[in-house]
Amino acid sequence: MIDRARLEAIVREGGRIALDSWPGDGHACEVWDKADTSPVSAADIAVDTFLKRELKALLPSAGWLSEETADSSARIERSLTWLVDPIDGTRDYVRGRPGWAISVALVSASRPLLACLYAPARRREEGGEIWHAEAGQGAWRNGERLRASHRQALPGARVPANALMKEDADLTRVDQPNSIALRIAMVAADEADLLATLRWGYEWDIAAAGLIAREAGAAVTDAFGKPLNYNKRDPRAFGVLVTSAAIHTAAVERLAERAKRLA
Repeated sequence: MIDRARLEAIVREGGRIALDSWPGDGHACEVWDKADTSPVSAADIAVDTFLKRELKALLPSAGWLSEETADSSARIERSLTWLVDPIDGTRDYVRGRPGWAISVALVSASRPLLACLYAPARRREEGGEIWHAEAGQGAWRNGERLRASHRQALPGARVPANALMKEDADLTRVDQPNSIALRIAMVAADEADLLATLRWGYEWDIAAAGLIAREAGAAVTDAFGKPLNYNKRDPRAFGVLVTSAAIHTAAVERLAERAKRLA
């Protein structure tokens, strides 16, 4: 159905476009705030424009949902839809930090079929980190098959976070990239055991990395432990919870009251 080599080439070229303006390499990048005060850069728009043109040429019948494109309800009628975040982790991008990525997923019947995640500013000697997954076929990073965390107990679990609440003092904090997709992928790569958010977020942030984590063996749900659905009319979900399979129930139970209070 999809030429995966062509898909990867398109996403890599999107990464090259982003690096051409990345402050981490000394480039100037125009930045402004959206209405919700989150930052957006000229690179976000440039990458989005490129990906929309190339991915729609790759699969003309597919719909389109992207953080940086005005939404159209026509996508709901399509059997396949691209879900794209041209630069996930814009705060790290504009600060010259490497914790950002390009996130692309192809969705059918509310579920991701294909995923490609590219972090060109990480592992530069290897051409960046390129992650991909296909439903039912597994997940890889730079050609290496991924096996998610197998942690059996919640206490001590590694969490990508800048700080932990006192209720979670028994967890272990590890480095947190700004990109939520990369934090999810850390569980897929056994570099973290648990990733949780307790806020409303968008499908384009989590679709690709969620498939990568699931195909690596992690449990992937919303904050209440329910399945995540995609290409909805309202493209939001409350929270995402990605864990080793064995600690997922315990994580849902720990977060339940907080999730109810905040949802």
